[in-house]
Amino acid sequence: MTKFESLLAPFACKSLAHLPTPLHHLERISTALGGPKIFIKRDDCTGLAGGGNKTRKLEFLMADAIAKGADCVITTGGMQSNHCRQTAAAAARLGLECRLALIDKVDWQEPAYRSAGNVTLDHVLGAKVFVFDAKADRDVVCAQMVDDAKADGKSPYFIPLGGSNAIGALGYVAAFGEMLTQLDEMDVSPSALYHCTSSGGTHAGLIAGAVASGRPFPIIGVENEGEPFQIGKTVGKIAEETLALLGLAPKFDRNMLSIRTGVGGPSYGIPNDDGNAAIKLMAEQEGILLDPVYTGKAFAGLVADIKARRYTNDESVVFLHTGGAQALGAYSSLFVK
Repeated sequence: MTKFESLLAPFACKSLAHLPTPLHHLERISTALGGPKIFIKRDDCTGLAGGGNKTRKLEFLMADAIAKGADCVITTGGMQSNHCRQTAAAAARLGLECRLALIDKVDWQEPAYRSAGNVTLDHVLGAKVFVFDAKADRDVVCAQMVDDAKADGKSPYFIPLGGSNAIGALGYVAAFGEMLTQLDEMDVSPSALYHCTSSGGTHAGLIAGAVASGRPFPIIGVENEGEPFQIGKTVGKIAEETLALLGLAPKFDRNMLSIRTGVGGPSYGIPNDDGNAAIKLMAEQEGILLDPVYTGKAFAGLVADIKARRYTNDESVVFLHTGGAQALGAYSSLFVK
């Protein structure tokens, strides 16, 4: 049993993901940018209705739901939420009812935004979809949905936005251990790992995994909202709670927690030119699909740092692809001229 398997053994886990996900060198892009070797960790390949990072979190969250006798899961997100799509798929796999609270808060006027992409998949997967306008208080809406489910005779289990709590973050503790094994097999020692940070659970789990491994290196979360917000505090809080849940000292070196700003604008769900260029670069050079909300902006942050010579040609960096290409159809006007 590996160190990470032993660490996570006390926690119930439902097998939902196709693991391990691939880790490979982006040869063409690395050459084109002329900087460090870029490796990509393909968590867009976790399976479960198209895959994505939330599947790893749901392995632990769904196991907790079942252990607590739930027959219905409730969660929330934006209209094009990847988390909601994967939660609906996990519920379908495990025979649970799924109720989704989609908050229509993104001012994107393309008609497909509210019917295509992840919205279509939510319905295909059998979820009960409830849409609320931007003025809705997410906490109030979700509390009412839990009460309504109980009134319907259900035993609901609420999953927070993005599956981002200590239980969900365990999925990325496991992912960090999986990635270290792959890096060791390839004899790669990365200078940093880049990914999109939003609700904080993936970022926190990676930090907890790094602490648990004793092999810390910068975990750089690229923000995707384009305005000052408290993501650093959220990530730190969840990371400490995750370490405590694992029975480890909750304090960690805050230099491990880095938020890359300046590429997420103009706001959540609204694409930008750098992110769109990153999508085209990855697709045309490597045949891999990113999305305009999360991974496109995250990869744009890495590209900008490489162009600014933050890393030498002798270094290596890892880009964690957290999925999201299922939403591309909701933004087709960006690419179909």
